[in-house]
Amino acid sequence: MNELLDVLSEIAREAAALINAVYAQPFEVEYKSPRDPVTLADRQANELICQRLARAFPGVPVVAEESDPASFAGYRTAERAFFVDPLDGTREFVKRNGEFVVMIGLLEAGRPVAGVILAPATGIRWVGGVGESAAVVTSDARTPLSVSATPTLAQARVLSTRSHRSPALERALAALGVRQLDALGSAGLKCAEVAAGTADAYVAPARAGSRWDLCAGEAIIRAAGGKLTDAWGEPIDYRSESLVNERGIVASNGHLHAEILARLAEARSAP
Repeated sequence: MNELLDVLSEIAREAAALINAVYAQPFEVEYKSPRDPVTLADRQANELICQRLARAFPGVPVVAEESDPASFAGYRTAERAFFVDPLDGTREFVKRNGEFVVMIGLLEAGRPVAGVILAPATGIRWVGGVGESAAVVTSDARTPLSVSATPTLAQARVLSTRSHRSPALERALAALGVRQLDALGSAGLKCAEVAAGTADAYVAPARAGSRWDLCAGEAIIRAAGGKLTDAWGEPIDYRSESLVNERGIVASNGHLHAEILARLAEARSAP
């Protein structure tokens, strides 16, 4: 597993270098849909990661955000598949606030087993292998990751989206009754904070991104002792026909998971 994570880390570092080169200059922003920006950084990083993975792991499908779906046809029945978000947090990249990451996750038998998240703006990298360990890596240190031990929502710091706010989201988050609620860009960064224990949970009650936003993060959170499901408490189905996270996300230290799900269910049933 360590050798695999080293390979994925090196690929992520190469992608981050491309992203930073674009970030350092004026760049154009296009839109795949009204609220879905894409830049040269997304496309260049996507191409590099897919090429490197194909070279290192021939025959393993690479489900990547900026790729033609035809390029990963058959991933649903493959024993292994990579899920790649070459630039998670493109809106934050466009805003130049530093809250964006490269994400590479490995799926085996339908479950995330390994992941790398790298923040180009800082060079900080989070890695993890399920059943082994998780760590945060900086230029001069490698520190083990472990989720928090916070036992109740009344004591918890919970993260939510920065860019996708709505009245329904605000009501659901208010129903949690947490000590502190913070908005943060990039699903990958939110997952990294849960794995590191600096946040107790990440909650998205409704539609929230796509499978490539979760695979690496789920592997790292689970390796650090936490849990990730949809907002109804069901495992994320990475082999589903749709790649969209229609049923939301709850990532937590595990201790809070049942309480979060119960509060969300109450909020959904409220008039």
